[in-house]
Amino acid sequence: MSNLPVVDISSLFAGGKHARRKEAVDQIGSACRDTGFFYAKGHAIAPELIDRLYAASRRFFALPEATKMKIAMAKGGSAWRGYFPLRGELTSGKPDLKEGIYFGEELGSEDARVRAGLPLHGGNLFPAEVPDLRGAVLEFMSAATRSGHALMEGIAESLDLEADYFAKHYTSHPTLLFRVFHYPGQVRENNEWGVGEHTDYGLLTLLAQDNLGGLQVKSKSGWIDAPPIPGTLVCNIGDMLDRLTGGFYRSTPHRVRNVGGNGRLSFPLFFDPDFSARIVPLPQRAASAADDSSERWDRANVHAFEGTYGDYLMAKIARVFPDLKRDVLPGRD
Repeated sequence: MSNLPVVDISSLFAGGKHARRKEAVDQIGSACRDTGFFYAKGHAIAPELIDRLYAASRRFFALPEATKMKIAMAKGGSAWRGYFPLRGELTSGKPDLKEGIYFGEELGSEDARVRAGLPLHGGNLFPAEVPDLRGAVLEFMSAATRSGHALMEGIAESLDLEADYFAKHYTSHPTLLFRVFHYPGQVRENNEWGVGEHTDYGLLTLLAQDNLGGLQVKSKSGWIDAPPIPGTLVCNIGDMLDRLTGGFYRSTPHRVRNVGGNGRLSFPLFFDPDFSARIVPLPQRAASAADDSSERWDRANVHAFEGTYGDYLMAKIARVFPDLKRDVLPGRD
């Protein structure tokens, strides 16, 4: 069992004011003020779709390394898509014990953002050896994005804003980053982390995880487990919502260690602000923003950040994949 609340968000997909929607909004607000994490049931992702994504992902990660490297991230260019091998991603300068594939919104060369050369915008890389993965990924992203928009309406209302506040100001064209991660089984005595302590960068993360567990959340009373609950997504808020709310809603550190003998799969979708959106505190929250760097995992003051979400994201990514940043996007800091 987990100490994190389970919120039925099905009422957020219907407009209007009614008791069930208010209950969901109140529960989301409470969770965002408390741990920054909650489980969401009643979302838009069908169980059959998650099963398809799981099966296709299993087949991909079972391929030989050389085959997986056919879609290596270096081949994705500035779109920043593709496969990275075990220990190929860093958290706080330390290699993570995981491998994975980076995906994003599927955009063609005619898209204005692609024409403008915005990093992280473009087409995805899919493995020819697992043709089912393409459809499963794109359908999952679509359903998760619909869930993200609904959840952001609930978050807006929990802040006494109009339901469409974020859609109008930050997420009419959200930055969508989707990952398929594989954490190999490891012995309990192994002190490596699948991914070390960190907070997410953007507004909201929606995570589907398999039945193995391993996710831990740093609550006010210490680290707690966030085990899988059938039919739910794990949702958590990121640094930009922390910044927007002046710390009223705080991004919460979390980490993963798979101590089971089998490989663990997880599927996080990061529902983030428009790449070009400037991030400033909400008017009614600006005065509450304070330097909380002494309490944060990375000793960084998120409330001192000024600029666009793209500025923040690229600075973070440069630390996660320093070699790729140097080779693919030289000159961008």
